[in-house]
Amino acid sequence: MSVQPQAVSLFDARPFFEKALAFGAQHGLIDQARLDTICTDAPKGMVQIARYFGTEFLRPELEQAKDRMVNLVSLYLEHGSGGDLHRAAEALRDHSFLSRSKGGSDMLKALIAMPQTTHFGMNERRGFRDEHIPLLAKWTLRSLPDYQAELASRSRVAAVVDAAIWMAQQLGVDEDALEEAGKDAEAVIRTGLLAMALKRTEMPDWVLFEKMVLALRKKFAGQTEKFKIPLPKELPDEYTEVVDTVRQSLMQDAPKWLESTVPARKLFDQTPAFMGRYFWQEDMLAEVDHFERTSNKVWDKATGGNDDESSLLTLFLCMAAGSTPKTLLTEKAAGTLVRKIRKSGLQPALASAFIAEHAPAQHLDDYTSLWDNFIEDARPTLESDHDYTFNDAVALLRRECNISA
Repeated sequence: MSVQPQAVSLFDARPFFEKALAFGAQHGLIDQARLDTICTDAPKGMVQIARYFGTEFLRPELEQAKDRMVNLVSLYLEHGSGGDLHRAAEALRDHSFLSRSKGGSDMLKALIAMPQTTHFGMNERRGFRDEHIPLLAKWTLRSLPDYQAELASRSRVAAVVDAAIWMAQQLGVDEDALEEAGKDAEAVIRTGLLAMALKRTEMPDWVLFEKMVLALRKKFAGQTEKFKIPLPKELPDEYTEVVDTVRQSLMQDAPKWLESTVPARKLFDQTPAFMGRYFWQEDMLAEVDHFERTSNKVWDKATGGNDDESSLLTLFLCMAAGSTPKTLLTEKAAGTLVRKIRKSGLQPALASAFIAEHAPAQHLDDYTSLWDNFIEDARPTLESDHDYTFNDAVALLRRECNISA
């Protein structure tokens, strides 16, 4: 039985700084003078690091500071050289030991200052601050693979955030406004893509956003497969990948809200599947103005401009009975209405909901009280099984509502 020779691989657990230093000395890249300088600088660096993270007067703090310093230099050298010992040795030869330690620290500070989430309300883009020092202390002892993994993750997040800022700026919204709104960057990009595709020049408020949705529903009714959203022509190359990823999610969303019959406000602002996925500027004045104009339009159409109590009660009662809303009934129509009420009953909430949604704000309380008081007093008579000829009910309508002879 023959035994095949096996290759033996040696694991070198030394810090990368130590490997680079040994390589440089062995290959004549680092002379004795440079070694002496490093030996002189290292204790200074240890004291500075110990003081920064705690105190330089305790031996355990100094021991940990030595580990931090070696790791910082290793991180900077290995990351900068791509693991090439020759290049790392040259860096030790051409630059001071303390500058390589500072370089590692600056790498970690820049990493910590990068956003961890694409939510504007959870990121403070103000660089490294003193409150981050405890986090920096942990990172000074982490490995290069840990750093690289975190850098890749945060870089993707930063790209999405930066792309959202760019898109918002094209539509007249600055970064401060985005932070104040506290929405996801992806939501900003989705709405920005919709707005640009519809040739809008401003980021929409809710009123405009709703109009955009309704217009798209109308345009692609029954043919959502034709819905397409292009990337903006002016989009910088560095944002293409992340914006295209968000664009794909928009395309997946689109059939759901294009085909839905749920009102836009309820769908996008109250439905879990869509809440927070799109962005619109908060403009309360515009919303109030829009609400008043649309509400009054519906109200005016239903009331025909009549605001006397008899006409309004007639209208409300027709709604509660499930009949065609009218502000004037003939005697015959009044009898038919009572007959329907006796058969199917009343749903006062229908009229209450109409008042709450469409009545002019300045008269809302008055109209609500008018209806509530009327229905409370009139309901027993209108639904009574003892009034076989409907005389009492019709007489009540003649007295309270608008009944023509």
